[in-house]
Amino acid sequence: MIAPSRVVILLLAALFSAYHIVLGLSALEVPRSPWPTLWSLAAFATAITLSLLRPAVRVLPAWVALFDLAVSIAVPIAVSSQLDPSRPNGYATWYVAAIGTLLTIVMVRGRDACAWIGIAFLSVFTIWWAGFDSLGDLGVVGSIVWVVAANVVMYAVTKTGEDAERFAAVERKASEWRAAYDAHVVERRRRLEHTYTLAEPLLTEIVRSGGELSEEQRVECLLLEATMRDEIRGRGLLNDAVRRVVTAARRRGAAVSLLDEGGLDELDDARRDRMLTRLADAIAGADADTLIVRTVPRAEEVSVTVVGLRHSPDDDDSDVTLRLELKG
Repeated sequence: MIAPSRVVILLLAALFSAYHIVLGLSALEVPRSPWPTLWSLAAFATAITLSLLRPAVRVLPAWVALFDLAVSIAVPIAVSSQLDPSRPNGYATWYVAAIGTLLTIVMVRGRDACAWIGIAFLSVFTIWWAGFDSLGDLGVVGSIVWVVAANVVMYAVTKTGEDAERFAAVERKASEWRAAYDAHVVERRRRLEHTYTLAEPLLTEIVRSGGELSEEQRVECLLLEATMRDEIRGRGLLNDAVRRVVTAARRRGAAVSLLDEGGLDELDDARRDRMLTRLADAIAGADADTLIVRTVPRAEEVSVTVVGLRHSPDDDDSDVTLRLELKG
């Protein structure tokens, strides 16, 4: 829907253009022949009508702008050909203000080049036809001022729009940063609470026993330390199923390393859950002494790699017993 202010501007432009047409019609007795003036009035009216159509589209269609430029060149030549520059012609020089109005509209609607070319031609042609002093007498200076003012105003409006977009982008980034920060704070608090929940019983037992722990308790401490390390370095690879099979693998003596490098960050919850379910199945079925699980940076096609190694009892070499690539 067109805003009321835009409707008012369109009506003013149409009425002002109609005023030029009335002036031209009122002075038809001045030219030697009225027909060039009548054709020029028709061309001007057509150009103005085309230029004011579809006001919601800021930039004037190229063919309309070129038509306006052609009218701004042809009309002065046609009308002045029937006038005598050596004597006052009154309203018969209506075309000067009319072309200024037309080129101002062209400038406002984003076709700067056509407007500048048109006003330059009008100035040079007037000087050639009636002399330099005629620029002020015929109103060419006023037309130039209109076009220049329109250019300045549109530059200011465009600059203001660009600044508004830039400020909006900065505001969005600030909001995103704030949301990320709040999420980080919430996530850190949640992980601290989770870590405390895991560690509190064992820490209480350590204090109660004065640090004298049984072998089973020492194993539990090592498992707890590994679990806490997973929560820090491999948080993107963890859900309840993965935590359960990783703990089971460590209890049977396997060394498990989880390294999250952001490979699952872009996945939605459903795809991420399917990926972690496949990962849990792979770890549960692995027969390896060492398991290395890591996500791949997001630019890669593969999201998660799993490598299982079994150490040979006779030498220091290790055999790869599992190599799995999971795609998101």
